[in-house]
Amino acid sequence: QLVESGGGSVQPGGSLRLSCSNSINIFNLYPMGWYREARGKQRELVASIGSHGALDYGDSVKGRFTISRVSTKNTVNLQMDSLKPEDSGVYYCYLDATSFDRRWGQGVQVTVSS
Repeated sequence: QLVESGGGSVQPGGSLRLSCSNSINIFNLYPMGWYREARGKQRELVASIGSHGALDYGDSVKGRFTISRVSTKNTVNLQMDSLKPEDSGVYYCYLDATSFDRRWGQGVQVTVSS
């Protein structure tokens, strides 16, 4: 129900864009966002967008990452610029179908390395 794309490998300072499309209900603007999980670390919030457009970012990505919604396609994009090695990890898209029902994507790998 959540399909992620756009992961890959890039050198430090480079950019990647992740996309997450949902097929749960294309007429609803669900709260959505991204978490990431690095090896040996807990999953942490990267960015989120509320149903009315409110944005939130993890402290480590503020000013470098931008989350946006393509409402006609029910897709959320995560533009990642000025990438650092510490941004490497598996990025998971999520969608809050209700306050108690969070859905997750399968995850995409992002590797930042020289």
